[in-house]
Amino acid sequence: MLTKICFAFPPSEKPTFPTWRLSVLKAIAAIAGASLEKIKDPVFSGCLPIKCKTPAIRLTDASGWVTEFGAVCRSLGVFMASGAGAADLYPSFQNLSTANEKAGQIDQWIDYCVHELDDGHGVPLVDQLTKSYDAQTFEDLAKSLRTSLSLLELHLKTNTWLVGNSMTLADVVVAATVKYFFENVLDAGKRKSLPATTRWFETCLSVPAMEQALGKVAYCSKVKVPQAKGGKQKKKGGDKAKGGKQKNKQQPQKKKKEGKGSKVSRMGLDARKLEEFGDWYSEVCTKSEMISYYEISGCYILRPWAYSIWDSIHQWFDGQIKALGVQNCYFPLFVTESVLNKEKDHVEDFAPEVAWVTKSGQTDLDVPIAIRPTSETVMYPFYADWIRSHRDLPLRLNQWCNVIRWEFKHPTPFIRSREFLWQEGHTAFATKAEADAEVLDILDLYSKIYEELLAVPVMRGKKSQKEKFAGALYTTTVEAFIPATGKGVQGGTSHCLGQNFSKMFNIQYETEAIGGKGKDFVWQNSWGLTTRTIGVMVMVHGDDRGLVLPPRVAPVQAVIIPIPKADMTEEAKAKMEEASGKLFDSFKSAGIRVRMDDRMNYTPGWKYSHWELKGVPLRIEIGPKDLDKEQCVMARRDTGKKDFVPWKDCVEKTQKLLLDMQKEMLERARAEFNDSIVTVTKWDDFVPALDAKKMILAPWCEEVAVEEDVKTRSASEEGAGAKTLCIPFDQPDLPAGTKCFASGKPAKSWALWGRSY
Repeated sequence: MLTKICFAFPPSEKPTFPTWRLSVLKAIAAIAGASLEKIKDPVFSGCLPIKCKTPAIRLTDASGWVTEFGAVCRSLGVFMASGAGAADLYPSFQNLSTANEKAGQIDQWIDYCVHELDDGHGVPLVDQLTKSYDAQTFEDLAKSLRTSLSLLELHLKTNTWLVGNSMTLADVVVAATVKYFFENVLDAGKRKSLPATTRWFETCLSVPAMEQALGKVAYCSKVKVPQAKGGKQKKKGGDKAKGGKQKNKQQPQKKKKEGKGSKVSRMGLDARKLEEFGDWYSEVCTKSEMISYYEISGCYILRPWAYSIWDSIHQWFDGQIKALGVQNCYFPLFVTESVLNKEKDHVEDFAPEVAWVTKSGQTDLDVPIAIRPTSETVMYPFYADWIRSHRDLPLRLNQWCNVIRWEFKHPTPFIRSREFLWQEGHTAFATKAEADAEVLDILDLYSKIYEELLAVPVMRGKKSQKEKFAGALYTTTVEAFIPATGKGVQGGTSHCLGQNFSKMFNIQYETEAIGGKGKDFVWQNSWGLTTRTIGVMVMVHGDDRGLVLPPRVAPVQAVIIPIPKADMTEEAKAKMEEASGKLFDSFKSAGIRVRMDDRMNYTPGWKYSHWELKGVPLRIEIGPKDLDKEQCVMARRDTGKKDFVPWKDCVEKTQKLLLDMQKEMLERARAEFNDSIVTVTKWDDFVPALDAKKMILAPWCEEVAVEEDVKTRSASEEGAGAKTLCIPFDQPDLPAGTKCFASGKPAKSWALWGRSY
């Protein structure tokens, strides 16, 4: 068992290694559960090279000292593989062929780290940032570093970890090294070109031992270059700037300002929504404690802050569908290949995303089992057993569950993931009229979830033949839009399946035919809404300070923050505590979801930033002056507006503000949504509107071939090609003779087009 890692420095001079090498040792020790002991024993001082590049290690009292960085890493790996602790980091050699292959891959990444990142860029960059800064040299090194990191980025685009399906020594070594670059060399703009590397790095840090060893990451917001004497930055060739004396006086003030701003940025968000949307979205989801990245790409941990929002949606929608006569049930996660393949069009659409179970332990299954991507083929064989007569109709079932769709597109939390939570309704009726009516009833509920709960405007409409659900007669949809990216998001769909599936699965009922018993196939619907709702809400309302939550779904609607001063008397502190407690109790009694933040180990400013980041709608401040006036300060998260409110009016004022915020958030979002729609009648105006991040309402002939052609022709460096988001229910007048904007053929309707997630 590896219980101790001894390390030592050359005794005659200061160590010349970068700090991340010691971080590697700390991480391995933490994962292995071993202690890290610094040795100061003159007996072995002669064993260490004077210019030792790394802390030398010794794993047993009898072993010699290992001094080179790559050799240190491999020694630790081989030692652990022998069963000495944390064996998962390096392969066991019981199966030589497999172990050799995996060990070779790990060694390859360690070599990459040592030669490309550490010696090749890390050491000279440390020298630039601490000793001999030269602007051109630094820029050349930083550019070369990004080229080296592009290899890492390419690999991580299709892999969660560097080797295999779990963390190995390769991840530990490279992540500890990359941390220095993320904190000192690569600002938000540079990190934007490394999304997969950033995702992998954050996944590594989500491992407790790694977080413990490496600490919190203070992402670089601006590279801090060293200053020459007098405050002047060194220039190439040592040239001095004109007007040096005046600049010498100003420079220290600027440096102080940058240092303060950097600290605030690390406490909140580094990325800006309109400048680096992808980085911003990832940051806001993780720093607000909505999600944590999981070790399997495309899978995310929903933390209580996010799950509470899903719970609010669940409770509201569940009550609404039960009032319509829908009942909840649960069907198994698995489906056989033969059943899945019954509906050809349906399975072909989902085939690339289906995950399969092929083994039990080390034994291959005789028949592979699919994990449901959706449940039509899981449920409908049993509908055929349960439905016999018109008296068994309508059958209206819903289940709340998870599904797996093994996406190959770039995963995005909530928006596009391999596992997600949803509800799926599956109903059967005797007539098409009944099915048609329910399709619209459910779509109306989906619209209300977005607009009334999440304060997100949506467009209600019908999907094109190309975009409809596989196997459906027709599909209706609510479409949201993210102005910051110029992309639409399918918010929820309600499908009329017609009699396609009932004929496939032989779901028939005896009719009430006069003069004898007849049989007919049922008319079916399916409809579903996912945790994508949460992502849309975050994207639409969030800002550069974090989440902005609509009051109806906010886990906490108001946070009370007492602000005691150090020089307050004990009597005054007790009075503040009493006043805050009474306010808390009155809020709770009124049904307001309230939290008291009276933690003494955080400053008021930190608390303000913390709850702003989490998007709490209202902040209630009670300071020493407020005690004398028996009032508090109410600050809105959405607008930042503050009001002084007497204690006696706090509950009533809070209830009114929460209603106002819900209404005004929707109004602002709707205005932005409407401003994002432009009308286009000719092709020449189409792509420029797309590139301006707009949705486009255009006359269309409704032909699949034309839609495919539009997608191909509209693809550009600005983004993917456009597709129809929907054919809106609210149609503008279409004068006779109107031509399709893309084909010149007679137009049949106005369609809403756009790029999409």
